[in-house]
Amino acid sequence: MEDDSFSGMANGGQVDNKLIQTFHKSFVQVQSILDQNRMLINEINQNHESRVPDNLTRNVSLIRELNNNIRRVVGLYADLSASFARTMDASSEGDSSGTLRSSDGAGRAGQKRVRPG
Repeated sequence: MEDDSFSGMANGGQVDNKLIQTFHKSFVQVQSILDQNRMLINEINQNHESRVPDNLTRNVSLIRELNNNIRRVVGLYADLSASFARTMDASSEGDSSGTLRSSDGAGRAGQKRVRPG
């Protein structure tokens, strides 16, 4: 992340540093798992192309490992989502509307962020 604050969220304040640390830790874990998945997929593809019976048999366990890794990533994202929602709920207790507002005051909840590039 370029900036360790989410300005304009949580009633115009900044999101708790603990949330940022949680996000960072989780994203590092996710990236590590995704890197491992890339290696697994490459090995699975090589084994498949080789058509060697032992390699094809090994693919069964590699695909199981890949599926388990995907489940772990889904779980990490679910935990992140819940953590973020709890933080937003706790920080917006004084806001009866229950919507997140940007720093210019316009409600933007539900809109997708456009990524550069």
